[in-house]
Amino acid sequence: MATKIQSIHFDADVKLVNFIEERVKKLTKFFDNITGSEVILKIDKSETGENKIAEVKVFIPGNELFAKKQCKTFEEATDLAVDALKNQLVKHKEKLRGV
Repeated sequence: MATKIQSIHFDADVKLVNFIEERVKKLTKFFDNITGSEVILKIDKSETGENKIAEVKVFIPGNELFAKKQCKTFEEATDLAVDALKNQLVKHKEKLRGV
């Protein structure tokens, strides 16, 4: 599965990119037919400490799943977004099985 990572208005370091790729790759445990994924990292201009945004899209045949989370760190935001996508993938898989 190919993962495209975009960081808007900053350069993501290699450690962060590897972390994101590793987390997103774990989604294949829950659904085999993931064709690709896209992660967009942004920094919000708000005054609060929770200004890191991670948007994660997962492409599956005939559909696209999306999660967006805002936290203090990109790692935390990515973790929460991947957890949300995991739940979406499990529901989608159940729907396909007719459960």
